[in-house]
Amino acid sequence: MAAVHALTAPRASGHALVVALRPRQWLKNGFLFAGVVFSASLDDPSRLAAAAAAFAAFCMASSAAYLLNDVRDAEADRRHPLKCMRPIAAGELLPSTAIATAVVLGLGALATALAVNRITGAMAAAFLALQLLYTFRLKTVVLLDVFAIASLFVIRAAAGAEAVTVPISPWLLLCTGFLALFLGFAKRRSELVTAPTRAVLAEYPLALVDQLLTIVAASTITAYGIYAFAARPSHEMMATIPFVLFGVMRYLLLVHQKELSEEPDRLLLSDRQLLGSVAGFVLAAAVVLQLH
Repeated sequence: MAAVHALTAPRASGHALVVALRPRQWLKNGFLFAGVVFSASLDDPSRLAAAAAAFAAFCMASSAAYLLNDVRDAEADRRHPLKCMRPIAAGELLPSTAIATAVVLGLGALATALAVNRITGAMAAAFLALQLLYTFRLKTVVLLDVFAIASLFVIRAAAGAEAVTVPISPWLLLCTGFLALFLGFAKRRSELVTAPTRAVLAEYPLALVDQLLTIVAASTITAYGIYAFAARPSHEMMATIPFVLFGVMRYLLLVHQKELSEEPDRLLLSDRQLLGSVAGFVLAAAVVLQLH
C-alpha cells in the first residue's frame, strides 16, 4: 500500500488540507441531531438552526483534533498501510500549517458553540479538552483509549440536546456510549488483525477484544430496548428495535468475516444491508415521532 502511495501524484496543499480535516468523519457528529430528532422538533426552525450550529461547531472541533493527532502520529502513520496516505504523514501538508489551522478551528468551534448557548459552549470546551487528553495521553492507555472515544460520542449527544433545550433520556445517552464502545473495540480488533502499529495494541489480546465486543454489543441492544420501551406511554418506539438489533449484528458479522471495521464511516456507507438498517431505523423512528 505504501509503495502504491509513493507512485501517486502528490495532492495540492489546499486539497491536502481538506483531506486532513477528514470531512467524511463529520458523520459522527450526526449525534448532535439526536435531541432535535427524538424530541420530534424537526419542524421547529429555531431548534433545527441551533442543532445545525452545534453540528458545525463540533465538526470544527473534530477536525482540529484530527490535525493535531496527525501531527503527533506522523511517524507511526508512515508505517501503517492506510494511514501513510494521510497528508501530514505523506509530506503533503506542513505540520506548522496543520497546527495553525487546528488553533483557528478550535477557537471557531468554541465561538460557534457559545453563540448557541453557554452550556453547549461548555460542552464544546469539554470535547476539545478530552480530545487533547486523548491525543497526548489516553490513546496509549489500554481500555481508557476506547472509553475516551465513547465519552466523546456521549458529549456530542448531550450537547445536541442542550443546544435545542430539550431533555434527553439517560437510557439514550447510555445506548450512545455503549454503541461507541462497540465501534471502538471493533476498530481495535481490525487494527490487531490487519496493522498492529499502535503501541497500545500490544496490551489488547485478541480473545479479550472479542469478549468485550460481545459484551458491549449486548449492552447496546439492551440499553436501546429499555429506552424504546420507556420512551412513549404506548411503546411505539419498540418498532425500531429490530433495525438496531440487525444493525449491530450485521456490523459484528462484518468485523469477524471481512475485517472491515478499520473505518466505521466507510463501512456504513459501503455495506447495503447495514445502510438499509440505518435507513429503516430512521424511517420507522420518524413515523413514530411524527404520530405524537
